[in-house]
Amino acid sequence: MSGAPPNYITPAGWQALKDELYSLVHKERPEIVQIVNWAAGNGDRSENGDYLYGKRRMREIDRRIRFLTKRLEAAQVIDPETREATDQIFFGATVELLRGNGSGQVVKIVGIDEIDAAQNKISWVSPLARCLIKAREGDEVVLHGPEGREVIEVLSVAYVKID
Repeated sequence: MSGAPPNYITPAGWQALKDELYSLVHKERPEIVQIVNWAAGNGDRSENGDYLYGKRRMREIDRRIRFLTKRLEAAQVIDPETREATDQIFFGATVELLRGNGSGQVVKIVGIDEIDAAQNKISWVSPLARCLIKAREGDEVVLHGPEGREVIEVLSVAYVKID
């Protein structure tokens, strides 16, 4: 084992990676191969923009395919909907918080490949998630962030589907 942290992921996150991989392998890459082959038949490759761009894009696609394949192989899919009911915070929890400044916030603790600030999806290894993990409904936790120390109250913990 390399000592790397496990790649926890929700079912929706796993499906998104799988869909991206399928699209790259079955749609984008074949299109680029076709362009490169067409451009290669146009003579001098050193000044052929289509050929040079196509080769560069193909390398990017191949790199992304390798990355996605490794992430999917290492993935441990955890479905929050099938989790045993608990008021304790673990991966897959949807948590309602009262921040130190008095504002409310709902965060969903997801895998590192699923982070989406606009949807309040935070990585399970982020500073906020790390201070929340194992806390329970009603607990207060302390987040040491760039702005200093913040006391956060856990209002509710739910394990529901995360899209």
